[in-house]
Amino acid sequence: MKKTFMGVKLRKLRAETGMTQIALAQAMGLSPSYLNQLEQNQRPFTVSVLLKLNRAMGVDIQEFSEDEEARLLAGLKEALAEASQPISLPEFQEVASQMPALAQAVIDLHRRQHELIGRLESMSLQLGEGRNLDEPGTSQPFELVRDFFFSNQNYFDSLDRAAELLATQAQGSHAAGTLASWLEQRLSSHGVQVQRDRSGQRTKRRFDPDNALLTLSADLDAAQQCFQMATQLALMECAAEIDALIKVPPFTKNEPARKLVRVGLANYFAGAVLLPYTTFLQAAESLRYDIELLGKHFGVGLETVCHRLSTLQRLGDPGVPFFFVRVDRAGNISKRQSATHFHFSRIGGTCPLWNVYEAFSRPGQILAQLSSMPDGRRYLWVAHTVTHGEAGYGSPRRTFSIGLGCDVRHAHRLVYAKGLDLQDPAAATPIGMGCKVCERGDCPQRAFPFVGRALAVDENQSQAAPYGSLIERPPTRRRP
Repeated sequence: MKKTFMGVKLRKLRAETGMTQIALAQAMGLSPSYLNQLEQNQRPFTVSVLLKLNRAMGVDIQEFSEDEEARLLAGLKEALAEASQPISLPEFQEVASQMPALAQAVIDLHRRQHELIGRLESMSLQLGEGRNLDEPGTSQPFELVRDFFFSNQNYFDSLDRAAELLATQAQGSHAAGTLASWLEQRLSSHGVQVQRDRSGQRTKRRFDPDNALLTLSADLDAAQQCFQMATQLALMECAAEIDALIKVPPFTKNEPARKLVRVGLANYFAGAVLLPYTTFLQAAESLRYDIELLGKHFGVGLETVCHRLSTLQRLGDPGVPFFFVRVDRAGNISKRQSATHFHFSRIGGTCPLWNVYEAFSRPGQILAQLSSMPDGRRYLWVAHTVTHGEAGYGSPRRTFSIGLGCDVRHAHRLVYAKGLDLQDPAAATPIGMGCKVCERGDCPQRAFPFVGRALAVDENQSQAAPYGSLIERPPTRRRP
């Protein structure tokens, strides 16, 4: 563990609890002078100190993690990329490590600024088309829900344990037969009847509360039917747990976001029913996180496996902290979930050198990539394509690329590290968060210049990388 100095954060935490230095030192089993040195950044935080802080105050040590600092650092660099004065990396690091609340506030302001810009552009378009300007925006609730899952590292203990208990009850009931039949009986105990719709409608699940009727598409396979029934059970049996989790701003004031996050948490519960935490984690470790073998073992699709792998962060029994993403051919990110703090730009697209895009040209194959970010952090990425849609010739199909990544320090636990030199930084493909916020000057795939530096244009030479080196150079003196 590198030396971590977070004295400002510790002082803030102590002030919020109203404890004196002496009281906190006694609670942690430290001397007052040692605690004072920690708060003054004269001593670094160690693993031992963090554990003592956790025991004394119940503080989530993730708040003091390098991953959290890296996330804030990446967010700050994006938010302030167009600052009037250049900001050095040490300054970014100081704010991210010592003043995380301020860093998050700046990131939030930057996000809201881009939301407003998007709304203005939408209003301009609507004015040109003569449309009603009172139509509400549709992107903000999705952003709020995504940030909510991200801030919780994509793990919700109360829901996860409730789902595991339900799965255990289903496994212990031999008379029920399959999980689908057991879930159907469970719904029946609530007075809910389940029927299958063979009309060809695209709606996967439709619940009629007045008639207590749950209609599932007959085109769903067994695992998908279980998922939809478990989602409905979550909304009925875990309503209190879900409401407790979302009793926070902005969901208390934003009704569309509140409804959307309830569905998201119900889906989280359903995934945990199909893939119970302890059983699934043990299988993942024994199979070295082979997503194809895990899918066959549990009878679910690869996307469901990758979803679940990004949620295995139970305190005391965590799995590999993964980042999960789903993109389409146009580069739109339709799903982004994380048990870690890997950060991609909200603006300017993502990196074309990332293997999630190469997967489209090699459908059906599992692609592994060792990549490095501009800050030196390296990741192992696994990518593959998935296709959704109706069966039959001419039916609409939707193709996505799924990406599953983890920090290189966890890569040895994955079967996909086989044959890769994890110790050689030069073996990693250099990628970035998106061209507009990526400072790599020699990337031949660059689509836009980096907004953080003045563009250097030299009419007397042409380079392989577009937009020159993106570094201001002093004028060349002519010889007399």
